[in-house]
This record gives sequence, C-alpha cells and structure tokens, in this order.
Amino acid sequence: MRVSVLGPLTLGLGARSGVPSAMKPRKVLSLLLLNAGRMVPVQSLMAELWGDQPPRTGLTTLQTYILHLRKLLAEGLGMSSAAVTRDVLQTRPGGYAMVVSPGELDVHEYRDLVAEGEGALEVGDERTADTSFRRALALWQGPALVDVTPHGRPLQAEVARLEQSRLTVTERGIETRLRLGGHLEVLSDLASLVVEHRFHEGLHGQYMLALHRSGQRTRALTVYQRLRTAMTEELGLEPSAKLQRLQQAVLVSDPRLDHEAGTPGRGPVVA
Repeated sequence: MRVSVLGPLTLGLGARSGVPSAMKPRKVLSLLLLNAGRMVPVQSLMAELWGDQPPRTGLTTLQTYILHLRKLLAEGLGMSSAAVTRDVLQTRPGGYAMVVSPGELDVHEYRDLVAEGEGALEVGDERTADTSFRRALALWQGPALVDVTPHGRPLQAEVARLEQSRLTVTERGIETRLRLGGHLEVLSDLASLVVEHRFHEGLHGQYMLALHRSGQRTRALTVYQRLRTAMTEELGLEPSAKLQRLQQAVLVSDPRLDHEAGTPGRGPVVA
C-alpha cells in the first residue's frame, strides 16, 4: 500500500485505489491518515463533517462512511473486509484508527527525512542535511490534501501544521545551501518565495544575502526597501532589528556576509 497526503489524496495498491469519490468519506479518510496509528475520536470526525451542529443521524451516517471506506480499502488493497477491519481501519474505544506500515505514508517519510536533516546539521554535516531536506521537500506534490475541500476545523489544524513545517523546512534547506556556497542556486527559489510570503523576514533576509553574495548588492537593498514599504504601509511595522542590521551590513559590504563554498559552520551572522 502507498498513501499520499502531501498533495492530492491517494491510497491504493498498484492501479487500484481505495479513495472514495464522495467528499465526506474523503474527509474522514484524510483525518484518519493524518493521525495514522492513533485513535481519532468520533467527536473529531463528526466535527470535521458537520462542525458544531451535527445532524441527529450523524453517528449513524459516520458509521456508514466507515463501512464504505472499509469496502473500498478491501477492493483497493485486495484484502477481505474482515482483514481490513482487523488490520487497517480499526474500531477502537471512542473512535477509529488507520494502521499503516513503515514506508507506506508519505508524511511519515517526510518527517523522518526532516529529522535526518536536522540531525546532520547538529554535527556539522551540511551536505547530508542538504540531501535530506531536498528529498523531504520533493515528496510534496502540491498543498496538503489539495483535493479534499473544504476542510473542517480538525483538518484545517492538521493541514496548517503540515504547511508550516513545509515552509520551515524550505527555509532550513535554503540556509543549508547558503552555508555550502549555493547562493546562485537558491536565487530563483527565493525570488518566488518572497512574492508568495510577502512579510516573511527570514526568506527576505536569505534573498538579500544570496543577492549580495552573487554581486547584486543593489537588488539586495531593493528587496529590503520593498519589504519595509509593504510592512509600514500595510502593517504599521518596521522590519526587525536583525533585518535592519543585515541591510546595514549590505550597505557597507561587511566582509562577514561573504562566504566561500565548503567553509564549515553556520555561516556569517550579523549581530
């Protein structure tokens, strides 16, 4: 079985799929998969389906969805319904749980690779960290559960957590490539990211640093000025002291901003 939630929802074996076409059962399956191995309370599943006002028949309808999912899983995985109930979509006291084996769910693989990358950074192995972060981000095929909408509050919370992790890992991966001297390589990614995340100071700082190291000091200062204008006009805020120090360092071509590929360590920090 291969299961994906980092993009469109997919579950199946080979060409056979265990994903329902109706949206409400898809939402139930999605919430169970994002909590794979853990019991999801009936109340959470009903809140996902109907918010704070479930119908009087809500519990019966949920049980019908579970039966439908088990039938689809049996067909998609080539198992008997009894085996699915016993080993895959289990009834537990107070709720239900999906059981997946190691390597079957993409979000588990993603988290393992992120942990591997962070561990490599802790021991100063930037090249291994870079590989791990790239592999983790390559698992994403679009926004999490992009074809399961609209999300109720339980799914909103889970998806928001995943998307925040994706952004954090993206930033960590760029930081790692900058440490390795890959400032030219990250320019195109950062040009897109600062448009998508207009007020993300960390990404803007990385873009300024990459531009400076690429001999584009004027553009680096323009990136800062655009961010400052947007923040002051739309939020009534100034950029952080850290970003202001980076701007001043770019202005005077502070040598601490320079970096040669292969130099170990965390890279220059403007205090």
